[in-house]
Amino acid sequence: MVPSLFAIGGALVKLLTSPEYYRNLGVTAGEVGAALLIGGLSGLVVGLILGGSRLLARAYEPYLYYLGPTPKIIFFPIMIMWFGVGPGSKVAMGAISCFFPIALSAAAGMRQIEPILIRVGKSFRANTWQMVSKIYLPAMRHPIINGVRLGLGVAIIGTLLAETKLSNQGLGFLIIQAYSLFDMPRMYAMLIALFMIAIAANAVVGWVGNLDRVKAGAS
Repeated sequence: MVPSLFAIGGALVKLLTSPEYYRNLGVTAGEVGAALLIGGLSGLVVGLILGGSRLLARAYEPYLYYLGPTPKIIFFPIMIMWFGVGPGSKVAMGAISCFFPIALSAAAGMRQIEPILIRVGKSFRANTWQMVSKIYLPAMRHPIINGVRLGLGVAIIGTLLAETKLSNQGLGFLIIQAYSLFDMPRMYAMLIALFMIAIAANAVVGWVGNLDRVKAGAS
C-alpha cells in the first residue's frame, strides 16, 4: 500500500524533528564510516599490490571480479559468528561490500600511471613509502575517488541490510520497524531521508575529488 504524498510529507517532517532519528542516524553513519575506512584502506592496499604485479593480478584479480557482484548479504551469518550481533557485524558487512570496487579501481588506476613518473621516482631513489605517497596516490587520485564513490554506495547498502536483519538501532532498524508496524508513511519518509543522505554523501566525495580542478580554475 502506498500512502498519499501528504501523509508521507507529514511523516517526513515529523521524522526530521525527532531526536530518535538523529540518534539512529549517528549509529548508521558511524558504522558506514568505519566500514568505508576499513574496506577502503584494505581495497587500496590490495589494488596497489595487484596493479603493481602482473603475476599477482593474473592469479587473483579474476576472483575480485567474480566475488564483486555477489550479494554480500550471504556473508552475514559468517560475520555474526566472527563479530557477534553488535556493531562489528554491521561494519564488517559494509567493509566487505566496499572493498571490491575500491580494490578494482585502485588496481586499474595503478596501471594507468605514466611510466615516466615511475622512472623519475626511481631515479631519485625514492623508497616504497615515497613512491606510494608522492607518485602512485596523486596519479591515481581520480580512479580512487571513483572507487570510493561506488564503495560508499554499497557500504551504505550493506550496512543497512545488516541492520534490518539483526539490530535494535540504526536507520535500517527504523525502516524495518516501521514496516513491521505497518506504518507506511514513516517507512517511505525514512527511505526518502536515506536517499537524500546518500546523494549528499556522494556529492561530498565528488567535491573532494574535484578540489584540484577547482583550485586550478581559481588560480
